[in-house]
Amino acid sequence: MNIALTGATGFLGLRLLRCLLERDGTLTLLTHAASADPFGRITRFLEVSGAPERMIAELPTRVRVVPTDLSRPLMGLPADRFRELADRFDALWHCAGSINLEGDLASLRRVNVEGTRAVLELAAAGGRRPVVHHVSTAFVAGARREGVIYEDELDDAHGFENAYERSKYEAETLVHAWSRAHRRPVIVLRPSILVTNLPPHPELPRHPLQVLDHLVGDALRAVGLADPGRARSERPVARLVGRRYGHLNMMPVEDAAKVMLRLADREPSGRVDTYHVVHEHDVPVAAITELMERLAPLRTRLVERRPDDVSAFEASMDFYPGITPYLSHLRRYDDTRVRTALGTPRSVTRVDLDYLLSGLRPAPPARAEAVPARQRH
Repeated sequence: MNIALTGATGFLGLRLLRCLLERDGTLTLLTHAASADPFGRITRFLEVSGAPERMIAELPTRVRVVPTDLSRPLMGLPADRFRELADRFDALWHCAGSINLEGDLASLRRVNVEGTRAVLELAAAGGRRPVVHHVSTAFVAGARREGVIYEDELDDAHGFENAYERSKYEAETLVHAWSRAHRRPVIVLRPSILVTNLPPHPELPRHPLQVLDHLVGDALRAVGLADPGRARSERPVARLVGRRYGHLNMMPVEDAAKVMLRLADREPSGRVDTYHVVHEHDVPVAAITELMERLAPLRTRLVERRPDDVSAFEASMDFYPGITPYLSHLRRYDDTRVRTALGTPRSVTRVDLDYLLSGLRPAPPARAEAVPARQRH
């Protein structure tokens, strides 16, 4: 089976790539033309994540990289090259995209919407009629903070927390329109917040909580309060607008990739089949604030509304409001379709404070094996 994958060097894409490599077949990676050394990044991830040596050794023969630009017509390729690619694939996985919660709408549309359009054009241009697997996000639900979000829901009645959510919503509406126009099936996969307990690595992509960790550190340094030895009673207080009993769904990225591959094995309905790829248990907002306190010399307090007497530290955190609205979320994601297809649980991984900390703290340096005294000189 010939499969194309966009976003293969991203946080989720690397896991999808590994899952696909565990099966038979060849892969074509449609990478951004400006990406430096995608093979090196993939190899490093496979090494760090403990992939079999045989899988790493087979990369040059099983994986082909095609530099593209999803924001340009024909992906920036000559017309004959584009048509040749279109006739090659049995399945197209579209995982590329920007997750910049503070990005402007025009830039996010160029990546998330026009990138989706380019993949759909590729799927329509060839004679093999590949099945399209579109990775969206559960956050197309927008600014609705309470209630249950169902897999078939897709509307903008509640607005959006940020431009990222809107761009992903627009990409999904494009998928639906394409499916109707071409009478072709599309699998839409909506993961929640993707996390990992794999320690951060300088050569691998960051995930959302790593971004939050860096931003809090930047805010502390901006006001000269980054001293980790500061006594707890002397640490600055961050009053964050949120709900005491709020909760967020966080799905281990490794489990999400496996669920997505299992869903891809199912016979599509012929229309758009949408699946919420979510964990069966939410993470309390209180665990997120405790996580922040464990990572940085600060104290947190949830408040109902933004205080009038904002401190210098609190003001320095306001430059990244893309995350703070989620501290007020009480909604849940229905995943009846996934449970019906795969049973329960979809993930056996417990996502708690210790799990989240593991994915944010660097791995301890490997210790050299002890040398027996008689061998020392």
